Amino acid sequence: MAEIITIGEILVEIMAKEVDQKFYETGEYMGPFPSGAPAIFTDQAAKCGSNAMILSAVGDDGFGRINLDRLKNSGVDISSIKVLDDETTGVAFVTYKENGDRDFIYHIGNAACGKIDEKYVRESDFQDIKYLHIMGSAIYNEGIRAAILKAIDLAKKKEAKITFDPNVRKEIVKDEEGRKLLAHILKISDIILSGENELFYLMGIEDEKQCIEILFNEGVETVIIKRGSRGATLFTEELELIIPPYEVEEIDPTGAGDCFAGTFVSCINQDIDVVQSARLASIAGAMAVTKRGPMSGNTTFHELNKIYDKIYR
Repeated sequence: MAEIITIGEILVEIMAKEVDQKFYETGEYMGPFPSGAPAIFTDQAAKCGSNAMILSAVGDDGFGRINLDRLKNSGVDISSIKVLDDETTGVAFVTYKENGDRDFIYHIGNAACGKIDEKYVRESDFQDIKYLHIMGSAIYNEGIRAAILKAIDLAKKKEAKITFDPNVRKEIVKDEEGRKLLAHILKISDIILSGENELFYLMGIEDEKQCIEILFNEGVETVIIKRGSRGATLFTEELELIIPPYEVEEIDPTGAGDCFAGTFVSCINQDIDVVQSARLASIAGAMAVTKRGPMSGNTTFHELNKIYDKIYR
């Protein structure tokens, strides 16, 4: 049974071929690529050696098949991914800007993954759980919000740890209730893996150290701030450590943070200490951007460890 569980969207990504390509202008696109932040996370966690499961849904179509095949080949437990005959698999269209920002158009709410609700969360899946990973991108409607809260309740009953990546998407979190839910999950989590400005948005405080101090007072054990090409910073109550970036040539940044999180959670699940886990996660995040497609750069633990040994040993 799965030791790491997440819940949320599985979709394909269709990406603009040119930088600064506009959605409102005719252009060429590449894909489909298997995607969805929770799917990328789970794929990487499994590739790093953990028993990982995602609770989700896809349509009975080619877009669903490409995701199921990818996740199964990586070792993910796909038994709780429902294939819905009358629904289509989710789609994300993405275009990249010269400054590195991205714009998305999502087909999620009316897709298969938009049908996720409490019924998708079965107690039988939680028998061996050690970590429940929640992602902010997955709170796109009331059904999945209820499912996430039920999953948190089941995980806590099993004394599993809650890991949380705010992963705020302005295209998805458009309502105050969504922001409040993310802020609530932030405070009840054990481990937080956040982008640089996401804590400010959720806590209403624009001081990183103050945010982290408040979170530790709330009972959070570990906070990692992901800083993209500048690496990351690891915070525990005992230490603050800069995790340097692993220098690579960037091809496609989508999925880097999800790979970071998947690696970190998979490593600590295997009793690797937090410092080594964070360093391996930083390498994984870097490797993720070296290939086109959100999961194309996902890397096995063996490959990550070879790079780690060259840097740190």
